[in-house]
Amino acid sequence: ALLSALAAFAADGTATGVVTGDTLGRGATPAQGASLTGGGTAFLFAGQGTQRPGMGRALYDAFPAYADAFDTVCGHFDGLLPRPLAEVVADADSGDLDRTEYAQPALFAVEVALFRLLESFGVRPSRLIGHSVGELAAAHVAGVFSLPDACRLVAARGRLMQALPEGGAMIAVEAAEEEVLPLLDGRANALSLAAVNGPRSVVVAGDEDAADAVAAHFTALGRRTTRLRVSHAFHSPRMDAMLDGFREVAAGVSYAEPGIPVVSDLTGRPAGPGELTDPEYWVRHVRHTVRFADGVAALEELGTAHLVELGPDATLTALAQNAWQGAAPLAVPTLRDDRDEAETLLLAVGALHTRGVPVDWPALLAATAPGSRPVELPTYAFQHRPYWIASTAAAGDPAAAGLVAADHPLLGAVVPSAVDDTLLLTGRLTAGGDGWLGAHRIGGTAVLPSTAFLDLALHAGAVAGRPQVRELVLQSPLPLPEHGGVTLQVRVEAPDARGDRPFGVYARPAADADWTRHADGVLTEETGSLPSHDLTAWPPPGAEELPTDGLYERLREAGLDYGPVFRGLRAAWQDDTAVYAEVELPASAADEATRHDLHPALLDAALHPLGLGVFDGLGEGRVLFSAQRVSLSATGATTLRVRLDRTGPDTLALTAADAVGDPVLAVGTLLMRPVPGGTPAAA
Repeated sequence: ALLSALAAFAADGTATGVVTGDTLGRGATPAQGASLTGGGTAFLFAGQGTQRPGMGRALYDAFPAYADAFDTVCGHFDGLLPRPLAEVVADADSGDLDRTEYAQPALFAVEVALFRLLESFGVRPSRLIGHSVGELAAAHVAGVFSLPDACRLVAARGRLMQALPEGGAMIAVEAAEEEVLPLLDGRANALSLAAVNGPRSVVVAGDEDAADAVAAHFTALGRRTTRLRVSHAFHSPRMDAMLDGFREVAAGVSYAEPGIPVVSDLTGRPAGPGELTDPEYWVRHVRHTVRFADGVAALEELGTAHLVELGPDATLTALAQNAWQGAAPLAVPTLRDDRDEAETLLLAVGALHTRGVPVDWPALLAATAPGSRPVELPTYAFQHRPYWIASTAAAGDPAAAGLVAADHPLLGAVVPSAVDDTLLLTGRLTAGGDGWLGAHRIGGTAVLPSTAFLDLALHAGAVAGRPQVRELVLQSPLPLPEHGGVTLQVRVEAPDARGDRPFGVYARPAADADWTRHADGVLTEETGSLPSHDLTAWPPPGAEELPTDGLYERLREAGLDYGPVFRGLRAAWQDDTAVYAEVELPASAADEATRHDLHPALLDAALHPLGLGVFDGLGEGRVLFSAQRVSLSATGATTLRVRLDRTGPDTLALTAADAVGDPVLAVGTLLMRPVPGGTPAAA
């Protein structure tokens, strides 16, 4: 089955039993429960009603860690229940598992065993949430109470509820909370809002006639209503008679602050210090509304990226996805009642792994395939072993192919012509790997920044003996594929009658594809008059500092998505004549900056103050379209002091100096154009 699935995946990228994902990681070591994509993982513990005979049996047979944990929990319930708990869970005939006194301990045992099993695989949560009795399992694994105390509390909860007179009703209603609350007025002694599970999913509980009246109201409106198969009306006034007895048990339990953050389903917010260690909290927890939807909203607000349901089915997974407001997170159940249990669990772990959640695969494989030896696969293309005689030239040396090294990060070689003065500079670009090229995106597509074309032009000019750029015009964007790359050529023509040298920048994605000209221009020895300003006094005297908070979020909304290396704007100022900015590359890019004439990310950041709305009509969502009269005084800068002067409706002049005010760059004219609509065409 594994080989068949792998072959199907290799054929078309999909197969039953195969999960895929993209961590988009940058080599960082994740914190506990966090993934390379950030946000962390939440474990969801299911409540009563999800139990089923035989739940977890296949995991018990397959995984010793699960079996040991389950047996340990069941052992602590011995003497607290009329029948051995393990026997009740396995019994499909007596119906005892649907009795509250057994259902709640059984769910607790299965969920704690699931937690311990995942823990043995190295899968750990960053936060927890439970639904009704599920919160007791969450609190125990978080360290709020010991296993013996937790079992005493759960057994008492189920026993005292079971002892109440049967009757009442619980009805799930397709309605918002604010629609239901007015119908509860005057019925406080008979009916409660038992649970808020989603924006339009609530449960009312209490006396049967009162619950039926509310259900009839919404049925008449065409809404769905479903009577739950329960023996008692939980989280309603019909629980009041058992509260004193439960309070006495809760007062005898020892408590500690949770070691893993718990989102309370009583408040719908992360539990604060002293909250879960108060016995009265657990008494109120029996009686009051389960605010699961609010808890899910809190998880979303905290930036949770992955949801894992611990329980017999996918009930909470569906509820949480329905309550999620933004882009749906990864949400996986660990058990399903209609699927192989071991396979369901391993698919959940695999899905988490593909999103960057740490998994201890040696431990997992030791449990599933004793004696196996895991082998790390490379995350780069497989390296083939050549059998040909090795070249005497050093690997990667352009001289071995009769070329000249280009000495530039984006270019590999220079090809002088044998018959005229033309030059060809070549390279290959890719958005993958750890480089910065994939961190500049327009409409979600990695696109070579306009400033990179200027960097290429300056370097080509230095090689060609024409170090200044008279003009650079962008003809079309250069999208970069997520996999593979594009071949790049900068062609510099022979000098014209004035001694200037025209050039063009071309690219193609494959050896048999057509070339596209993405930019052209003219290289020269002198550019004529250029802006010149003294930037040694810093911050600029008399200028007012501008707020920069939220700039990159606004630029993303405008279609420009900048990764960390591009987010270089540190401060900005404005006076009556100009706008000033301080921009800096992160330390991780400092070494590479010395190989560029001017690092494109640094120059790009110099234009980011436009996103602050400093020049009316020349705001966010614009990119460089052309440049005229560009002169570079120093190479390898990692910090710039920048002055921007508006020279026309769509044009600017730019002066830049280094960290002590020495000149670095002067540009006579920068023409800015709005980001074109839509996604740039694929390369």
